[in-house]
Amino acid sequence: MTDDSREPFRGGTGTVADFLASFDGDVDAAIAALRAHHGGTPPVARVPRRPRRERSGDHIITVSDLRKTYKMGRQKVSALGGVSLEIDRGEFVALTGASGSGKSTLLQIIGGLDKPSGGTVLVDGVDIGRLGDAKLSRFRNRTIGFVFQFFYLQPFLRLATNTEVPGMFARTPRKQRRAQALSLIEEVGLSDRSRHLPREMSGGQMQRAAIARALLNQPAVLLADEPTGNLDSATGASIIELFERIRDEFGTTIVIVTHDDDLALRADRTIRLSDGVIVAQDVVA
Repeated sequence: MTDDSREPFRGGTGTVADFLASFDGDVDAAIAALRAHHGGTPPVARVPRRPRRERSGDHIITVSDLRKTYKMGRQKVSALGGVSLEIDRGEFVALTGASGSGKSTLLQIIGGLDKPSGGTVLVDGVDIGRLGDAKLSRFRNRTIGFVFQFFYLQPFLRLATNTEVPGMFARTPRKQRRAQALSLIEEVGLSDRSRHLPREMSGGQMQRAAIARALLNQPAVLLADEPTGNLDSATGASIIELFERIRDEFGTTIVIVTHDDDLALRADRTIRLSDGVIVAQDVVA
């Protein structure tokens, strides 16, 4: 076991022990000095933005005049008021906006988890609004992967089996889906956790596991709703990098809903919503 107190101190010269010694071992005073040195709070490492990709014009998602109204008692509440947008194959897009702006509703309708009150959604050339429940379920399982804020891993299944679940619904042969699951587990950096239960993993590891599961059926589109919402900044940064690697290596189209400015900045394009309509497109968050 290494002695971290003898590691070089990155905030100045000498070691951590030397720095603490200058405050007679008073850790609180040392932390206060660090905060003062850094303008009040210690610096948070940010993932530098990569160059934005040029749009290809090959639309994999086309949304036209999308409307969604909910009934709340005798009142009708408009969640989406005529949204139109196009997302290209292989593009990484962030949907942003304040709570109640309609971004999560838009994501759910694109993913076929909710039905619109009006308008159309084409995903990979299919008008998903025209599909019956059985056909829509098969289409989602084959074409769209979902990642949510709360992971939704089965608590009684080990990681490898959790990752296989979409393949079970797709009737993928057991040997094939296990091989795919283990390959994806390695891809997201969890090879040493394949036999662990969710409770034996950290939040970041569970989110990586959820991403591996979402990719099992090789979906053309990956939809993520607040994927870093329950993670600390360092773990969230690693999830950002994982999304980018998935897009680069698999050519997956990624659409995320996020309040995280750092995550939005990493996307190729940001679409901002307010009160159920798009107020800005093709912008840097």
